[in-house]
Amino acid sequence: MPELPEVEVTRRRIAPLLVGRRVARLHTTRNSYFFLTPPGRLARAVEGRAACGLERRGKYLVAPLEGGARLLLHLGMTGQLFAGGATSIRLLRASARAALPPEAQPAFRPDSHTHLRFCFEDGGPEVLFRDVRKFGKVQLLAPGESCARLARLGGDALEITGEQIFRAARGRRIAIKSLLMDQSVVAGSGNIYADEALFWAGVRPRRQAGRVTRAECRRIAAALRRVMLRSIETGGSSISDFIAPDGSDGAYQDERRVYARTGAGCRRCRRRIRRVLLGQRSAHYCPGCQR
Repeated sequence: MPELPEVEVTRRRIAPLLVGRRVARLHTTRNSYFFLTPPGRLARAVEGRAACGLERRGKYLVAPLEGGARLLLHLGMTGQLFAGGATSIRLLRASARAALPPEAQPAFRPDSHTHLRFCFEDGGPEVLFRDVRKFGKVQLLAPGESCARLARLGGDALEITGEQIFRAARGRRIAIKSLLMDQSVVAGSGNIYADEALFWAGVRPRRQAGRVTRAECRRIAAALRRVMLRSIETGGSSISDFIAPDGSDGAYQDERRVYARTGAGCRRCRRRIRRVLLGQRSAHYCPGCQR
């Protein structure tokens, strides 16, 4: 988390609050591994400039700035990019969440985990980037500078073809789910949508990638597009920390067929959903619907 759908939902909803607005001040926390560019240099480069657009590459957001530089943002596992004034209990510490009544929706106040706070010359809503675990990243790319992180990305999960997956799988002994989560093969895919796509394609996650047929790879590519487009339509999956920029939750988690549904009945065949470990990650599947 977040995966391609959550990043795309964030891009679409944060762009009107970021693009074309000149930054008056960029508030940062102290230097940490969140900052691939030191915060002082980052602030000096961004202040006085406006973003000319906001693009998505896999799970990354890239904002071209006036003057030719680019701002790279990655939400990591727990990153939240949202507008000032947003309200959500997901913006609170776990201890603070537990103390609130269910109906409470307190306004967010920037805390020690709010690593970026964009204040604009027009005095309108701020844009904030908060990340409790600091696995998110921010980097300033100079005009014309290449980015190794972006260069390593494979085909976008919304555009990748079955033939591309089939070619990448040839001779590989790793599990097909592990292949789908390799960002150099399928950019934007992760735990949730790899599980869901494999369910719809009828392929078990532990199947050796090299033994998945061309026809099955076509089904997997189509299923990836299907589940991700549906997730974007419903606002993404709010299973843990993800919120949309206005503080609202996504709704795709209510439509999951296998992910994190261990022991529940399959909505198609009623067999119990199973969970297996692939390396350090869980994989979920239906023993009746997937082979």
